[in-house]
Amino acid sequence: MSPLHIAINAWFWSRPDTGSGQYVIQLVQALRSERDLKITLILPQAVQDLPDGVNTVIIGSPLRGHWGKLLFEQVLVPYHAAQIGADLLHVPYWATPMITPLPTITTIFDVITRIFPQYRAGWLAESYVRLVERSAHRSAHILTDSHAARSDIATQLRIDPSRITVTWLATTGAFSPTPTPEDAIVKAKYHLPDRFVLYLGGFQFHKNLLTLIDAYAPIAQEVAIPLILAGRLPSAWGSVQFPDLPGRIAEHGLGDQVRLIGQVSDRDKVSLYRLATLFVFPSLYEGFGLPPLEAMACGCPVIVGDRSSVPEIVGEAGILVDARDPQALTDAIRRGLTDATLHADLVQRGIDRAAHFSWKQTAQATLRCYQETLGLRRAGKQRL
Repeated sequence: MSPLHIAINAWFWSRPDTGSGQYVIQLVQALRSERDLKITLILPQAVQDLPDGVNTVIIGSPLRGHWGKLLFEQVLVPYHAAQIGADLLHVPYWATPMITPLPTITTIFDVITRIFPQYRAGWLAESYVRLVERSAHRSAHILTDSHAARSDIATQLRIDPSRITVTWLATTGAFSPTPTPEDAIVKAKYHLPDRFVLYLGGFQFHKNLLTLIDAYAPIAQEVAIPLILAGRLPSAWGSVQFPDLPGRIAEHGLGDQVRLIGQVSDRDKVSLYRLATLFVFPSLYEGFGLPPLEAMACGCPVIVGDRSSVPEIVGEAGILVDARDPQALTDAIRRGLTDATLHADLVQRGIDRAAHFSWKQTAQATLRCYQETLGLRRAGKQRL
């Protein structure tokens, strides 16, 4: 019996700084150990450091930018998946082809464009959102990364929940509470003090960082512990998607206590989590919420908003607060910085909680979905 042949849209393979990139890279790495499975990555261009045992199709795209991406997703990927004789196409982000000659599984991380309409502002963004929303119904099955996201997808896209399977994400073995010599190098590199509060993630509207600045202002008057904001900075502040964070920092006079250090490498990120006194993540909406899980795996206590999927991931291992209440967030940060017993308890709870998530489990659940989808499809053909 020939192995199950899965073609995977690998558009984001070269973007490990994105959630979609991390997902496809870690999923493929974990799937490689599964028996009787052949994986072919369909890539827009050649890449380096591909894992052993994974096949590739380098198709190139005659167009660049948004139109090139659309051509790749809607035409080139399904065409080449069929040409290589794949049994199934997996699109590991929300870009299902409208027309495809083979069954397709799509991973939808969230429906943030439905929850926050400002993320589909402009005719081009609105048109793309409408396309992917319609195409989602053509998927043989949908994967998502939390039960909260599954509920949102079912409600917002009007898709039967039985067609949606939850496969949680995970961290890698690099995220560990055990200190390494690299930690001291990272501390010196970013001129970090012995104690600091960390946020790491995006700067979009839904990350709710204006509320974090409002909540941190009273703390900054009480203790000399800076707030470090890490992540890829937008090209411009003050738009619908990216609120004027530097302006809010200046408004509170926090120029010396709040620092934006920009995007950090994966290696530096691990050390930042270990070095931080607290990790704060007040997001209003997440499909999964990987940064809190990464922080817990590194032994850093977390304070998170009580919205969408984050409570599901953190469980009782962190402090959950009303994400829209600056005073509640202030009180939680103050407790995390001053209550040594609570701090130690959160460290251990976080480590224990993070251990429940693994990419091996994610890969096994994904493989079952591949098998069941093809089995159901073949059974349906036999009945016909």
